[in-house]
Amino acid sequence: MTRILETPFATRGTLASVTMAGALNQALADALAGDERVRQDRVMDTPLAEAGIIGTAIGMAMNGLRPVVEMQFDAFAYPAFEQITSHLAKLHNRTRGRIELPVVVRIPYGGGIGGVEHHCDSSEAYYTHTPGLRVVTPGSPSDAYRLLQQAIACPDPVIFLEPKRRYWAKEQAILTADGPGLDQAVIRRAGSDVTLIAYGGLVATALEAAQAGQDEGWDIEVIDLRSLAPFDDDTVASSVRRTGRAVVIHEASGFGGYGAEVAARLSEQCFHYLAAPILRVTGFDIPYPPPKFEGHHLPSVDRILDAIERLQWDDQWDDQRDDHA
Repeated sequence: MTRILETPFATRGTLASVTMAGALNQALADALAGDERVRQDRVMDTPLAEAGIIGTAIGMAMNGLRPVVEMQFDAFAYPAFEQITSHLAKLHNRTRGRIELPVVVRIPYGGGIGGVEHHCDSSEAYYTHTPGLRVVTPGSPSDAYRLLQQAIACPDPVIFLEPKRRYWAKEQAILTADGPGLDQAVIRRAGSDVTLIAYGGLVATALEAAQAGQDEGWDIEVIDLRSLAPFDDDTVASSVRRTGRAVVIHEASGFGGYGAEVAARLSEQCFHYLAAPILRVTGFDIPYPPPKFEGHHLPSVDRILDAIERLQWDDQWDDQRDDHA
């Protein structure tokens, strides 16, 4: 039920240079080898009938298997949307917990590859708005391995969003399933002045912005959400309470986007700690543009730094925060 990309496997448990594609392949190979419910003889190419793929996966899961399916591209998953939202997300609750659906739906998503509109959607908000689904996205090769291993082992349906622009990004890493849990955010870079909140393909961009921000005198903390649903309130809110400022970035359009939920939650939980309104840096409210324009559409280091500069920088407030700390 899944197509394995033809890239060299990393050596599990050994420090090696690995791409995100390679890490995902290794996670699939290890899952197939370690659990007969994810048997190798069930790896197959299927017709491009997405609703049928998800429907078949639901039936397999109801009968004790752990299917891992791939939707090829983000916008190609829409024909399966009814199966995902009406059945995959609801059967556990509908049967009062008697049926578990441990299905992983891999969806390559996002832009940055010079693709056209049906190949570059950021559709995370559709899935995070659906109770009953877990939604995760890795920002690095090692985390891709960890998250996919944990997703396959999870008893709940997991929408696994793969940032295709980072498939060939390399990292020196030891691939292991140990580490942060499936529903945990992590601090990728510590800082004291502002919290930059990112996920998926923009984690690397956020880290670049944090490095560039040093030249402007900003000490920027970067959080990789990893899990979009459920949301790790504790890690994110704790960071924002310390820094007093936050910027949320994502590739999807801003209106009704995932960043609006993050900003709302942080406003509720951190209001009296904030030195400035929470800002968002997102894609524009347009259909995905032609390849030559996507550089303007996607959040960039410059756009992120511009947003940070627009935050209220009140030395008196910072002095009060330091005294309180």
